[in-house]
Amino acid sequence: MREIVQRTETVVRTRGAPGVGPDAAGAAAGAAYTLPEDAIEWIEALAALRRDAVTNPRVAPFREHVANACEKTLEALRSDAPGPDEASPGKS
Repeated sequence: MREIVQRTETVVRTRGAPGVGPDAAGAAAGAAYTLPEDAIEWIEALAALRRDAVTNPRVAPFREHVANACEKTLEALRSDAPGPDEASPGKS
């Protein structure tokens, strides 16, 4: 006997202006943060970070740590080498 299970999953995402909307409100209320899912969302998130880095009291004390992480990310983006969590091309 075989049992076939078919499921449908619906994901609803709301996008608004960076720094506003459900994600920003949830983050301010202490809700779990989800990472951006595509390049456009990363660009928007980084723009929001750039605006808030100086004035946001939750970010300002960690500016040097954020800057170091951004520099390492920039180096990885500009190089052809895979990052620490990526497999080398051609290897599995």
